[in-house]
Amino acid sequence: MQKNIDVTMKPTKEQIQMLEKAATMAIPADSEYPEFTEEELMQFKRISDQRRTNRQKQPLTLRLSPQAITKAKSLGKGYTSVLSRILEDALGNPDIIKRYL
Repeated sequence: MQKNIDVTMKPTKEQIQMLEKAATMAIPADSEYPEFTEEELMQFKRISDQRRTNRQKQPLTLRLSPQAITKAKSLGKGYTSVLSRILEDALGNPDIIKRYL
């Protein structure tokens, strides 16, 4: 049963009773989405650890012109992450690479 409750008004006695009853109700098991086994959870952890390792950024020293630094810093906090994404996109585009070789 679904009821709409106006959160701007004080709850009625009936609504308080409904909430109290709902708080004591057991959550039924979902047969469509069963609990994960320990083995499945370990597999998810392994995959997550692999992806985390693949996403780790490595430090790099790079020489930039003063104009490029000024423009990059004007992007605000996190500008180095923005630069990283720009480089990734540029390096994935053969036309851009050809243009600057």
